[in-house]
Amino acid sequence: MILYIETNFIISLAKGQDVEAQDLLFNTPASISIVIPSICFLEAHATWQNGQKNNEDFLRKVDIQISESLQDKTSINALFTASRLEQSKSSFEGRISDIKKRFDLTCNELANKAEEIPLEFPVIQESLKRDILEDKHLFDKIILECIIRHARLHPDITKVFLSLNYKEFSQQKVAQLLQDTGIRYFSKTTNFIGWLQAQNP
Repeated sequence: MILYIETNFIISLAKGQDVEAQDLLFNTPASISIVIPSICFLEAHATWQNGQKNNEDFLRKVDIQISESLQDKTSINALFTASRLEQSKSSFEGRISDIKKRFDLTCNELANKAEEIPLEFPVIQESLKRDILEDKHLFDKIILECIIRHARLHPDITKVFLSLNYKEFSQQKVAQLLQDTGIRYFSKTTNFIGWLQAQNP
């Protein structure tokens, strides 16, 4: 069986949002081959960098509030506020560190285990021409095109696409394209695992 995944798989594992997906990645059944478009690694790193900018901006604002609280000589709540903000800042930085560790671990595991679909110029051209998804979802269009092209090379193998990006990949045109290409779509890891267990009782 081929299991196609995309950027959200990496991000959800990094953020600790999908325990089932984590177990699936690190304890993948021998019958499953994980396949991911190479562009997903680029998008995941870009997403991480953007998130870091937001985190740094938040921490700067916290530092300002701590500084202003410590300068307040009359409010009985000032020192308490500064102390709690320091604690919150420390916890927030710890969580960021946890996410980064999981992000690196997930990317390394995928790099060692998954098959990458290379990004080729014809894929970009075809994704731009295909009347599916909005232009602002260019990465999703390219990811979809990579998966469709790869799937057509393996017509006799069971194929599944797992993506939490339900809003885009469950659209009627996308769903029809996946179905026509012989790909079953799942928006939740638990649903995929349930279906997989039903196939192998």
